[in-house]
Amino acid sequence: MPSLPYEETPLIQLLSISSFLLALNITNTILDRALYCGLVGQVFIGVAWGTPGAGTKLLSAELQENVVQLGYLGLILMVFEGGAATRVDGVRRDLWMSALVAVTGVAAPLGLGWGGLTAMLGGEGGGVSNVQCFAAGAALASTSLGTTFAVLSASGLVKTRLGSVLGTAAMMDDVVGLVMVQIVASFGGGEVEIDIGQAVIRPVLVSLGFAVLVPVACRFVARPFLRSEVMTKKGEWWSSIRDAKETAFVAQTALLIALVVSANYAGASVLLAAYLAGIVVSWWGDARHTDIDNARGQNEDADRSEAMELTGVRASENNRTDAETQNVSANTAHSVQQHQQHETEHTGTAIYDLYYSQPVARVLKPFFFASIGFSIPISDMFSREVIWRGIIYSILMAIGKMICGLWLVRFSISASDIVGNFASFASSRYQKFGNMFRRPRRSNPPATENATGIGGQSEPHPAVSSTDLHENSTPQGHSASSSSSSSDRTTATTPPAKPLSLYPAAIVSSAMVARGEIGFLISAVAESNRVFRRPSDGAGASALFLIVTWAIVLCTIIGPISVGLLVRRVKKLEGKAAAAGRGTKDVLGVWGVQ
Repeated sequence: MPSLPYEETPLIQLLSISSFLLALNITNTILDRALYCGLVGQVFIGVAWGTPGAGTKLLSAELQENVVQLGYLGLILMVFEGGAATRVDGVRRDLWMSALVAVTGVAAPLGLGWGGLTAMLGGEGGGVSNVQCFAAGAALASTSLGTTFAVLSASGLVKTRLGSVLGTAAMMDDVVGLVMVQIVASFGGGEVEIDIGQAVIRPVLVSLGFAVLVPVACRFVARPFLRSEVMTKKGEWWSSIRDAKETAFVAQTALLIALVVSANYAGASVLLAAYLAGIVVSWWGDARHTDIDNARGQNEDADRSEAMELTGVRASENNRTDAETQNVSANTAHSVQQHQQHETEHTGTAIYDLYYSQPVARVLKPFFFASIGFSIPISDMFSREVIWRGIIYSILMAIGKMICGLWLVRFSISASDIVGNFASFASSRYQKFGNMFRRPRRSNPPATENATGIGGQSEPHPAVSSTDLHENSTPQGHSASSSSSSSDRTTATTPPAKPLSLYPAAIVSSAMVARGEIGFLISAVAESNRVFRRPSDGAGASALFLIVTWAIVLCTIIGPISVGLLVRRVKKLEGKAAAAGRGTKDVLGVWGVQ
């Protein structure tokens, strides 16, 4: 057929698509305002409008497939936005912390899932095999990258240090998830047939290669080119083209496409490539801003020196009139303001907000979370045996990710304090133990009676005169003011205890709980390759696949809701602290700074 014939779209289909988009955006707006978790409502809208709920009555199967494809494009752009909003120095500073969070978030679910499934379904030979336990744990080991960035963006934490740790850790989990997909795809009918080179070594090495080569190319190729562009004075026509917003949009889009295509053909994760593209855009804006500032400073110094030599101002610099000084200051301030405004308009986040933000926020991102709802087999999940096992497995998988937050817990007591307290405790116990074998001394009854007086009331010591008592009396005395000032000095010199805030650790724990696209992909691959199939399963979906699906769905819902509640609490505490004039640093501490 040489062309596609144009046909008018039926009214029923137009109404279905329109209601689908309206429901996705209305639900997202309401839940984002309340709990910063609009994506949860979009997942349920996908269940209702898609195959699990209405079948193909509202949305045809072909249209649902198109929604899935457009939704994955929205996922790539969400990850790109997360990278563009991330500070490069923050990623470099907290790389080890992100690695610890990521490793814990992969190892703990695998271990807990293995033990939980064995306890619920039986061990090797009678229940689940080791291969099935590994595949089920692998489906819950990866954190949903799209959900993570959506929650961070809705809560306003994407540019903070906490957001940097979360985004990088989720990105590392995605790389591990890609390896898991390859390994699970190598299983056939539950038999272990793994090509180590293709399933493990290639994706890991390619991902590491991208993570290393992209920063190296920025450092040794892009940075010298950027400096030469800044230092070289081009013609007016070239400067207008180079500094246009459209040029920045085309360059950033070309970089994103190039890295995504290269990663796909090389065997790495396309989401890793999108994140690296965003990081490069963020680094380019920071480096350009720094180089332009340095070049501007050098040019201003040279122009100032030349003008001072020509006019003889250097000899009489102190005699410059106030009017001239104010003139120069005003011109400099105006130039700096224009420069800062120009650079702000060309950053990665500014270009994204101008060209990508609206279609992604209103169409592509809702399609992505709705496509997750399309893949939930809601009609097969409500048998009694599947429900209680799925809930228990969900709890185990949530605990496995919540352990990650322990790396961010900071205690106000130090190691020296612990040693000192232990030494003091040991010394007091030693003295008490020694006093048990020491003979008690005879007390002097008259001295005791004189000291305490009758009825146990304290009396003045004979060696203390009335004058001394008057001088040492505290009411309106000079000694009282001295003691109070001394106590004030002691309080001022004693450093206050560091605030112990568990909110950063709790937010990381809750955000890592959310699963999503990678989890559904691994479980679907395992089900299609009959890895989850057991002899006791019927003709429908396997019980293990439904249990894993329960865990993915519940974790995807519970994680964002928990983060939303915590962020709402943090915002409320920050508002109270700001109103009281105490600042907002104690709520999230160092993890809340940019």
